[in-house]
Amino acid sequence: MILSLFSSRPDHPLADPKELKRIVGEIPLDNAFKAVDEISGWLESLANADGFRPDLLFDVARQLDDAAQPHLRKLARDYLHSPRLSRSEEKKLWSAVFGYWTLLTGVGESCLRYVAEHPKGDKGVDALKPALPLLAARTVAGLAQMVKWVEFRYGPVTNELWRRLGSAYLIAEAQKVAQKPLQLYPQVSGATTVSGEYLHALIFHASSMDNLMPLEIELADRVIAHFLPGFDFSTEARHDSVYWVDAREAQGPMRMARLPQALTPSLRFFSPGGVPKALAELISHVERGEVPADLNLGAQYQPRTVLPVLRHLATYWAKQPPLREHPRHNVKTRLAVLQGFDDSFTVFAGDVARIGKERAAESWVVENVSLGGFGAAIDNLRGEWLKVGSLLSMQPEGGENWVLGIVRRFSKDSETHASVGIQTLARQALSVRLLPRTSSYAAGNEIPGIRLPEDRSPGEVRMVLPVATFDVRESLEFVSGERRYLLTPIELVESGSDYEIARYRELVEG
Repeated sequence: MILSLFSSRPDHPLADPKELKRIVGEIPLDNAFKAVDEISGWLESLANADGFRPDLLFDVARQLDDAAQPHLRKLARDYLHSPRLSRSEEKKLWSAVFGYWTLLTGVGESCLRYVAEHPKGDKGVDALKPALPLLAARTVAGLAQMVKWVEFRYGPVTNELWRRLGSAYLIAEAQKVAQKPLQLYPQVSGATTVSGEYLHALIFHASSMDNLMPLEIELADRVIAHFLPGFDFSTEARHDSVYWVDAREAQGPMRMARLPQALTPSLRFFSPGGVPKALAELISHVERGEVPADLNLGAQYQPRTVLPVLRHLATYWAKQPPLREHPRHNVKTRLAVLQGFDDSFTVFAGDVARIGKERAAESWVVENVSLGGFGAAIDNLRGEWLKVGSLLSMQPEGGENWVLGIVRRFSKDSETHASVGIQTLARQALSVRLLPRTSSYAAGNEIPGIRLPEDRSPGEVRMVLPVATFDVRESLEFVSGERRYLLTPIELVESGSDYEIARYRELVEG
């Protein structure tokens, strides 16, 4: 964009304060998608407009951004909490939010580049100076939002995005505004800084979000914000530094296990400082069933939802990187993969070959195996069903046995290539037809289930069930061979998009 100072007023409707006020006032309040779409359209028009002095350009973008915030929060809630979003609906919501941040940060970066490329005393630079801390903070925070929304879909955070984040931060440093406290948005309490927003993005990426589901990623982001003041961020490596980043380079943060090749002025080092101790105390509270009121998670969540996120962060904020539970062995073999509860029930009922279901199986390449599971590469990623928590049925090439597993790690290198880490649930499983203990034996009351033997606790089994089936007050029974089995509920272990796993005590009745 050309930021010319020769025009007293740009030939653009948003350059007129009265027209800007009218446009903002007419943004629909009852349709978040339409509101964000309209605001994005105006931001796009700013990106292509001539004649805006940078202070006026940012002021207009700031007012549009303020108006967009409640609608963006609504779209994020819809994205994270709406049950059974279709692929098209999920993509529509994601594209609307990610597209908005792409346009907003583009305008912010144009203003920052103007400041970096023009000397002090320039009219545009001087006029923008009072707003420079907020401009830089919102630009860095917007780029960090782009990182988060990429992680929601397990896509690669590009080196270009890290370059943009580092560049915005370094401009703020050069202008000596990176440490200036400010309020990021009128409706957001508390103070932040440009450095704080940059550090937040670095911590977020270093916390291995490819192991979490989208809602857990959002919760992790909010926990990071809660503990952010306790992290150490400096220009020098310290004895307790865990990560480093070169803000001038197009790359994300690295662990200190891999040291930078050269000392440069743009190197930054960070560590959790005293946060692990505070996080351990928080975990202890939540384990007792208490989610503290001062932990702003955006909504109220049950402790069982929050705990896995806190434990995950504790692992990645430790001074030593997490160790694998089981050693991995490199292999190269093909794996036939079916996904979801329905296909898995069919597999372990022994019907997969009879109905020809195996023809729909995807073919993945197993790259390593361990006692706990597989690491696999996907060269031709189909659709968008695959997520952390997806239930899989897998058959190694040349074998006849099927294995049940869950995706625990997922990252995309591109739209068609990805790598996954799969935890093995069972190498032997049995599909059964369950009945509530109080029901008559009418076929219509049957509940499909997949029985997993429980190796660690004799007399117990895990059952994979359709989502929203488990009831701690309801016993189940099934017949296998000539025996009837009674299942007494113990606890719900975890849930996915189309399944849940629960523990039961199993009694053979005859």
